[in-house]
Amino acid sequence: MSAAYAGRKGGKPGTASGAAAKNKKFELTEEQKQEIREAFDLFDTDGSGTIDAKELKVAMRALGFEPKKEEIKKMISDIDKDGSGTIDFTEFLEMMTSKMSEKDSREEILKAFRLFDDDETGKISFRNLKRVAKELGENMTDEELQEMIDEADRDGDGEINEEEFLRIMKKTSLY
Repeated sequence: MSAAYAGRKGGKPGTASGAAAKNKKFELTEEQKQEIREAFDLFDTDGSGTIDAKELKVAMRALGFEPKKEEIKKMISDIDKDGSGTIDFTEFLEMMTSKMSEKDSREEILKAFRLFDDDETGKISFRNLKRVAKELGENMTDEELQEMIDEADRDGDGEINEEEFLRIMKKTSLY
């Protein structure tokens, strides 16, 4: 099932198989690290070298994330190695690297989605899926292709939208 969804790993960029090539290890650019450092320093309002839950939420918002209160609490408990209830820069950098890699993989999945959706309807139809399977040299019957659509199609409209595609790609652990 997953091969026809995303192609073979390690393909050419800009193709369905290239979009499916999994990142080895996500690394931040120096510019991204600098942005994270600046956000941390800006929101470490008391200059303690650590940020608490309230400061963390504001810092993450500045970096383009919209964390919920429960998510913030979980992040602090997951990453706060010394149990202080606050996060130092090393812990913050580790957490933001992970968050940015998730964001990056979502963008990769959506790139793959757009390769399927060549008619730009915002959905992957049976015809779209059949075309990609053929381009990838996958010998699949119409029945097999329809089963793939049916498995991913949560709202029952017979096509796969972005959210359904993201869900199935995460479920199959291709990203």
